[in-house]
Amino acid sequence: MNGFDLDLATVSHELFEFNRKLLKSYTTLNQLKEVDVDSTPYDVIYQEDKLKLRYYKTPSEKRCKTPLLICYALVNRPYMIDLEAKRSMLQRLLALGLDIYLIDWGYPDAADRYLDLDDYINEYLNNCVNTVCQHAETDQTNLLGICQGGTFSLCYTALNPHKIKNLIPMVTPVDFQTKDNLLYHLAKYVDADLAVETYGNIPGSMLNDSYNSLMPMRLGVQKNLGMPNQLEDKERALSFLRMEKWIYDSPDQAGEAFREFITQFFQQNKLIKGEAMIGDKQVNLVNITQPILNIFGRFDHLVPPNASKALKKYVASSDYQVMEVKAGHIGVFVSGKSQTHVAPAIVDWLVERD
Repeated sequence: MNGFDLDLATVSHELFEFNRKLLKSYTTLNQLKEVDVDSTPYDVIYQEDKLKLRYYKTPSEKRCKTPLLICYALVNRPYMIDLEAKRSMLQRLLALGLDIYLIDWGYPDAADRYLDLDDYINEYLNNCVNTVCQHAETDQTNLLGICQGGTFSLCYTALNPHKIKNLIPMVTPVDFQTKDNLLYHLAKYVDADLAVETYGNIPGSMLNDSYNSLMPMRLGVQKNLGMPNQLEDKERALSFLRMEKWIYDSPDQAGEAFREFITQFFQQNKLIKGEAMIGDKQVNLVNITQPILNIFGRFDHLVPPNASKALKKYVASSDYQVMEVKAGHIGVFVSGKSQTHVAPAIVDWLVERD
């Protein structure tokens, strides 16, 4: 026998099982009426244009006087940290005694084409920080930034160091041109001017296709072939569909902000050069002296560890810690490790510095 011979009985059995699971998946999907996400109750305490600032009150005894503001990326919806009760980093942080404020950027439309990084960081983010401090009756807030939101948080802290007490970047790109940064190798060929002139706002669906193209076998062929296994029973199907809903719930990107982010950060790597401009303000990371807890995923293919770990070289923080999570980009937030290790570590770290 050579390597191409097939056991017909095995093939027949596998095809039968695959078709059985497909039929079961069809039955399961027909029974599902709604894919619920983002279910933790909150109050909207501030609105500006599409932005809403959410407030989540801890159900436990509050352990930190200083509030925690979470700044998410523009490219996906923030309910990734609140997909479902058993995989909600948000609920875990609340249960451990933190009051949480979360920025919901909303969905940009054609009227937002000319929003730039100055609008997002020096206006929207700054107004949220001010509102959080006023609402919590404090002079400063802790700031946790996720992915692109982490980059925004670094820029904001460097420009307004007196307003931020402790800083937690999570899966945050800092050096955008590491050799293993797949997004950089894609972004360096993007004609941002042409893209914005063509589309106005950059379609979220197009960005999703770009992310999927970085790992076509795992995110395409393997996932689709394995889908019947995920949809056999109701609970597994809901978990799978919640994640799929988040992945494809991608807001369009305001044209000018997209143009600036691609050119300044990916193509010119200005953040680590001290040359990034947010409006008329120059970002210098050495202005950051706050305690930093830098969290990244060992197997992150979108923001590789080296892109995040570079931060230590450019800030002036004497209290600097890293936390490497044995997970990918999303697993840092939704895996079992997120519930048992990441959230408790964040709370303990903040309490020690409150």
